Amino acid sequence: MEAMIERLKSLPGKTGFFYKNLETGETINWNENEKFIPASVIKLPVMMAIFKMAERGEADLSEKIRIRHEQKMPSCGALNSFTGEPEIDILTLCSLMITISDNTATNVLISHFGTEKLNRKFAQMGLADTRVNRLLFDMEASRKGIQNCATPKETAFLLEELHCGRFVSEKVSEEIKEILLRQQINHKIKEKLPPGTRAAHKTGEDDYISNDAGIIYASQPFIFSFFSNDTKVSEVNSFMRDAAAELFERCSEGR
Repeated sequence: MEAMIERLKSLPGKTGFFYKNLETGETINWNENEKFIPASVIKLPVMMAIFKMAERGEADLSEKIRIRHEQKMPSCGALNSFTGEPEIDILTLCSLMITISDNTATNVLISHFGTEKLNRKFAQMGLADTRVNRLLFDMEASRKGIQNCATPKETAFLLEELHCGRFVSEKVSEEIKEILLRQQINHKIKEKLPPGTRAAHKTGEDDYISNDAGIIYASQPFIFSFFSNDTKVSEVNSFMRDAAAELFERCSEGR
């Protein structure tokens, strides 16, 4: 594993990594507690906080929210293509937010629940450094230095809670994993894995940012949580593909 650490050190910009074999407990750590701009990986704790609120009666996943024209965001997603102002239930918005990384769905959910409430839930979920501080594409807030943040290790912690069925309940953990397994953006950690390999993950990407974090179901399932800021996206994406494939092989040996 020393070779992987050396390659991590050689990557451009700021990088962080946390790997854990969920059967043996083996880990690889690199800047795992550093704070990063998570881009769309922030959508994972947002969804989990909403499910936690729903289980406690503080949210209704069947509640419908009208998507206003002014809320429609560019890039990833489908809601910005609607000609009208559809009413979409919260569960569907969560699914769109994860599976196709819908930015409109994300901003609608953040606005609906509010950053203060979501951050309180993050703290209750055991997160000390993960915060949602602004909407996506809020350039004014970004220019002021207001950013969302997360760490590789805290993201891995959330994924392990899901894997072990400890997040709220086994049923809720399974429901969230099922959404993550339907991820359609698979050109990073899943790209070089054997066909049919299951990966419950969430990507994140912006200018000079590329992240991916998930549970990869090798014979011995493992967590792969990688963040990079101020980087060369093509180079870190190549690292993620190669590292995930190498770790998949390592976690499949002898099984």
